[in-house]
Amino acid sequence: MEQVEQPPQLHVTVQEAKEVEAMLEDKTAIRQTLLHSVQGYNQWWLRLIFFTVLLVCGQSAGTLLGRLYFTEGGKSKWMAALVQPAGFPFLIIFLIIFHIFPNSCKTENSKLFVSLFTLGSLYFCFLGFVSGGITMMYTYGLCYLPVSTYALICSTQLAFNAVFSFYINSQKFTALILNSVVLLTTSAALLVVGVDDTNSKSGSEKQKFWVGFISTIGASAIYALVLSITQHLLQKVLKSVTPVVILEQMILQSFAASAICAIGLFASGEWKTMGREIHDYPLGKASYVMTLVWTAVSWQVYTIGSFGLIFEVSSLFTNVIGTVALPIVPVLAVLVFDDQLNGVKVVAMLLAIWGFLSYIYQHYLDDLKSKKVVKKIADENSDCPSFV
Repeated sequence: MEQVEQPPQLHVTVQEAKEVEAMLEDKTAIRQTLLHSVQGYNQWWLRLIFFTVLLVCGQSAGTLLGRLYFTEGGKSKWMAALVQPAGFPFLIIFLIIFHIFPNSCKTENSKLFVSLFTLGSLYFCFLGFVSGGITMMYTYGLCYLPVSTYALICSTQLAFNAVFSFYINSQKFTALILNSVVLLTTSAALLVVGVDDTNSKSGSEKQKFWVGFISTIGASAIYALVLSITQHLLQKVLKSVTPVVILEQMILQSFAASAICAIGLFASGEWKTMGREIHDYPLGKASYVMTLVWTAVSWQVYTIGSFGLIFEVSSLFTNVIGTVALPIVPVLAVLVFDDQLNGVKVVAMLLAIWGFLSYIYQHYLDDLKSKKVVKKIADENSDCPSFV
């Protein structure tokens, strides 16, 4: 019995139908991918705004409350340093919530947790202990400098972080970023030259000013290094981290820093004067306790915002957002603590704001460029949703 051969035309028609079907499937896959990209892009901006608000509010409130402690008669520098990382039990509440609802926080690789434990130990030993020293250095600055001056000097973190990000995080330098670094460096230099009329001050006051200045700018440099290392750990080493992992890292760092400050508090003997300090606090015992408690909470809110922005964008962007509080803190300091906002401070603040806007504009250009790339892909697939 002879085998009936399939007509060539029918074979070609079937082959063409398969090709068309494959093309439609590819087009559908591209459309779904772009749709998910749109949704992910919008969610990313919401997370960015949320972490930004946390960072700015936490930094502003923590700085002002820390200065309030010294202004109203607080004398223990170790206590002022301790309350900055000591609010980590506040984060444990969120950690418990994530463990109660673990489905949204699972990693794809269960073996990751073994390496996370080892890395967490290193993180505990190094970055946590270093953070304890940083908080003490910041405390000296907050104690010996006006809040407005302190806030302006802290803005130099951006310049230091830009350098560290270039070497550690492979951050690209553009003309706008370089302009931002130069402006912030100039802003800090102006404070050294003319802030607070140091020539008319006594020898002890000049010494305190320089101790505060060197401590603050040194802490800013070291903290910028810590942020760059943290970004490297989160994005290059841990990679597929979850909110639980980030919270664990924050708690480890804060616990280690708290341990260092607590040891310093007892070793220095300042703990012996705490009873008298509470009793003599002009605003009352309850206000004394609440000032320290809310200072601790404020800095943990700042920590959440900081880690979130590092993970979502970069450590350099985190420092840039930190300078958003720059015009807020000095103005509030003038209203609350009667700080003098002289001409030098105003010029330094304007230069720092200019530096901040310079970096933000660079980020805007990068964002615009990425949108054009996505729009080009969408235009090539007319059925795909528009991004602009």
